[in-house]
Amino acid sequence: MADSGPSTVLVTGAGGRTGKIVYKKLREADQYVARGLVRTEESKESIGGADDIFIGDIRDANSILPAIQGIDALVILTSAVPKMKPGFDPTKGGRPEFYFDDGSYPEQVDWIGQKNQIDAAKAAGVKQIVLVGSMGGTDINNPLNSLGNGNILVWKRKAEQYLADSGVPYTIIRAGGLQDKEGGIRELLIGKDDELLKTETRTIARADVAEVCIQALQFEEAKFKAFDLASKPEGTGTPTKDFKALFSQITTRF
Repeated sequence: MADSGPSTVLVTGAGGRTGKIVYKKLREADQYVARGLVRTEESKESIGGADDIFIGDIRDANSILPAIQGIDALVILTSAVPKMKPGFDPTKGGRPEFYFDDGSYPEQVDWIGQKNQIDAAKAAGVKQIVLVGSMGGTDINNPLNSLGNGNILVWKRKAEQYLADSGVPYTIIRAGGLQDKEGGIRELLIGKDDELLKTETRTIARADVAEVCIQALQFEEAKFKAFDLASKPEGTGTPTKDFKALFSQITTRF
C-alpha cells in the first residue's frame, strides 16, 4: 500500500468473536485507520461504540456503502451463524439440531452478503480484500454443510471464487477449527485443499487468524493467494513471527 499516511481498513463482522479481535488490532496499529461494520446498535456498543463503527446489513447493498466509502482495504469476517434448536439434552446422546433464522441462511449471508461487500469494495477502488473462510470446502459431505441444511461451505466457497475472479488483489484464509485461545504462541501451518483436515493439526486460535488478517495487508506475498490455516499445539514447533516467510510458502491462488 502507498506510504501516504495510514490506510483505512474496514473489518465487517466486527462484532463477532474473530472480527472484534481484528478491529481491536487495527485500532492499536499506527499504520491503520480502523473501521468496523456491525449489524446492530447492540453489537456496536459491545465493541466500544466508537464513531468508526458503522451499522449496516450486508444483505442490503446500499446499507453498507457508507462504511466502504473511502477505504483502502476490506477484511471480511461476516458469517451465517447456525442456532441450536431448544430442547437438546446431551445426557440422552444423539446430536443437537441446528437451524438458521429466515433470511439468515448461508446463501443470503455467506454468498449474497459477501458478494455485496466485494462489489461495493471493488467499486470503491480498494487495493486488497482479505476474506476469512473455513476449511472443509472441498468436501460436499463435510458435516458443516448439513447444519440447518444450510450448505454453508458451498456458499462460502462460491463467494471465495467470486472474489478470486473479481480482479481485486485478494487473500483468502480458510481457517481450521477456531479456538478462543491466546495468539502469537504457536507455529502456524499453511495448507491447501483441506489436506490439514486429515492431520492432527487442524485448529487455530482466533487471535492468530486475526493477526494473519492484519499481516496479509502488509506483504505483497499475501496477495492473489488462498490457503488453509491451522497451527501446531502450543509448546511444539516455533511460534510464527516471520509472516513474509509464511506467505511466501503459499503457491495456491485458489
